[in-house]
Amino acid sequence: MFKKTLLAVGLSLFAAASMAATEGTDYVKLEKPMVNAEGKLTKIFSYDCPFCFKYDVGVDPKVLPRIEKETGLAFNPIHLETKGKYGRIGSEFLAMCLLRDKAAGVSVESKDSLFKKAKDAVYVAYHKKGERWTSGEAAFLKTMTDATGISADEFAKAKNDPAVKAMCDEWKLSYDVAKIQGIPAYVVNGKYLIMTKSIRSLDGMVELVKELKDMK
Repeated sequence: MFKKTLLAVGLSLFAAASMAATEGTDYVKLEKPMVNAEGKLTKIFSYDCPFCFKYDVGVDPKVLPRIEKETGLAFNPIHLETKGKYGRIGSEFLAMCLLRDKAAGVSVESKDSLFKKAKDAVYVAYHKKGERWTSGEAAFLKTMTDATGISADEFAKAKNDPAVKAMCDEWKLSYDVAKIQGIPAYVVNGKYLIMTKSIRSLDGMVELVKELKDMK
């Protein structure tokens, strides 16, 4: 009986060890932690990134609620302005929406989220309908204003708000993280970048986030 107990304990320890995250394979510790990212699961993305869109549709809705519930980490989306023809205006509009959502106490995953409405509208237009807004920036902007009900004039004023500018400037710093393995890039506590190529299941991603959250 005692031997069986030892065997069971040994197998449990082996299983636990085999599940331990490996630096360089499952994650990378950032040389410089991200700003204002402690206590958060940050996602760096771009509207014109096909993999970002796939994760947004097939992964995020299934893992983000679990991660928030099981780890307490808040979701922190960051739009990368350096990718995509309209990356800058996309970041400005999304930052404005995110700040308004926060002020209203609305989750970015809620159907009422301005951020989600704008993001989803651009994603669908670009990746499902093949829209490239060849007529110019105004056409790109219209996709987001139509989705959110925020007028172009209202946005023109809001994008100069110090809070919007500060958020966009902070988002610019994410480029150094994004170039490590591309996007989407998920970062735990602003320190640990998940290597998405190592993710094999939704459960595995949640467990990895849990483990990285507890690292010092």
